[in-house]
Amino acid sequence: MSKPANKRGAARLAAVQALYQMDIGGTGLTEIVAEYENFRLGREIDGETYLDADASWFRGIVGGVVRDQKKIDPIIHNALTADWPLSRIDSTLRATLRAAVFELQNRRDVDARVIVSEYVEVAKAFFEGDESKMVNGVLDRISRQVREGELDPKPSEGSSAGVPKDETAKPEE
Repeated sequence: MSKPANKRGAARLAAVQALYQMDIGGTGLTEIVAEYENFRLGREIDGETYLDADASWFRGIVGGVVRDQKKIDPIIHNALTADWPLSRIDSTLRATLRAAVFELQNRRDVDARVIVSEYVEVAKAFFEGDESKMVNGVLDRISRQVREGELDPKPSEGSSAGVPKDETAKPEE
């Protein structure tokens, strides 16, 4: 049995759907946010019930991705392998990665591990194959750059914090 989705998780899922719709259909930001807030979030459409989502979180992600896309895309592109440029990535995966990178850059109040984990779950909602593993790998690389040191093991996780440095090591310059 899966755990019930939280409102932020539902907002992330809806944000990826909205970003996908904007990418494919050319829908504008104001129009898409209004559509989701008025007709989708927490509503039933054609027998499908949309999860109740944190509307301000949803707006923040969608608006932030639109505003910062020119900064976000090169970060994603650099984290991908040379044979898979961002333009070659599926639109839903692109939307997922963009939303996640926006949060990694702008939501310092949320642990990077939580953001990565949530967007891996979003990818699993859309794909049954290895796409979620790809999202995990790309976001891990990006989070280590954007949130330098945050993903390092904590002292209780087996790091050598508190252990004296090797005296033979080259001194820092």
